[in-house]
Amino acid sequence: MDIAKRNLQNPILKPSDLKPGIEGMEIVCLLNPGVFRMNGKIWLLLRVAERPKQLEGKISFPVYNDKGEIEVLHFDKNDPDLDASDPRVIVYKNNYYLTTMSYLRLVCSDDGVNFYEDPAYPPIFGKGALEAFGIEDCRVATTEDGYFLTFTEVSSVAVGVGLIETRDFKDYIRHGMIFPPHNKDCAIWEQKVNGMYYAFHRPSSPELGGNYIWLAESPDRIHWGKHHCIATTRPGKWDAVRVGAGAAPIKTDKGWLEIYHGANAENRYCLGALLLDLNDPTKVIARSEEPIMEPVASYEQTGFFGNVVFTNGQFVDGDTVHIYYGASDEVICSATFSIVEILRSLKM
Repeated sequence: MDIAKRNLQNPILKPSDLKPGIEGMEIVCLLNPGVFRMNGKIWLLLRVAERPKQLEGKISFPVYNDKGEIEVLHFDKNDPDLDASDPRVIVYKNNYYLTTMSYLRLVCSDDGVNFYEDPAYPPIFGKGALEAFGIEDCRVATTEDGYFLTFTEVSSVAVGVGLIETRDFKDYIRHGMIFPPHNKDCAIWEQKVNGMYYAFHRPSSPELGGNYIWLAESPDRIHWGKHHCIATTRPGKWDAVRVGAGAAPIKTDKGWLEIYHGANAENRYCLGALLLDLNDPTKVIARSEEPIMEPVASYEQTGFFGNVVFTNGQFVDGDTVHIYYGASDEVICSATFSIVEILRSLKM
């Protein structure tokens, strides 16, 4: 039951639309932008994935070395110790590496469709040992006291959640890792509930538990506790293997409405919705039985990693939710939903 209204100009951003931000690299993918409004414009905080231009018979990829400089590693494609079966991750002698390096890049638009870069707003790169493989999938919470960016920090030792605070996207306060490994898909809420800050996050436990959506609360957005698991995977359904939060939830008269992603065993990513109690967000009122958006368009089915629609950025205008999403882990697209229509699709 796909109820998304896709922009007819999709994809609105492709790798070829931007120049590489790292010298000697090429842009392979644009992914999953955070979204916010500032100075009368709509802004996307893109995840840009780059890699060195590939040599014949080699697989080359970048990492930050101990000096904080980008270093390119090369491996022979026919090396028996190399597993390159996944286009996203390389395994070499039981060590894991990403095939690309991701960082965050700002683009803005006057109409929400045609985006361009403003040189006054430089990219945000990984920094320090815990971001040695880059930073990914940023959510932007717009609050009364500034913008709060949550993103995935990736390194050889961990995948965790980092936090950056800013008022103008020029000066940044880095708060470090706020949710320890293994954790990702963190979205801080844009309003307090009962005097506390809330955040979705997704710890992963392959041996006991799984890739589930959790909720935590905090007095300061840095120290988090009172964790509750609010949504698990559902065997046999579209979200059977992993689920994760999108952007901050939308406050409606029915409850807090959250658009989330789910994937099945075939790594087919779709979007669904959760409805949480207004006064007790740990209480789930309703959940999508079927996806509200599926990878049915050609640009969603074929790309760097096909059959993917994945969003972690949106803004609301009346009854309309404007989402920006990554399609097939390669291009950026936009679509709209009616809040009333999403609520109608849920089983209360």
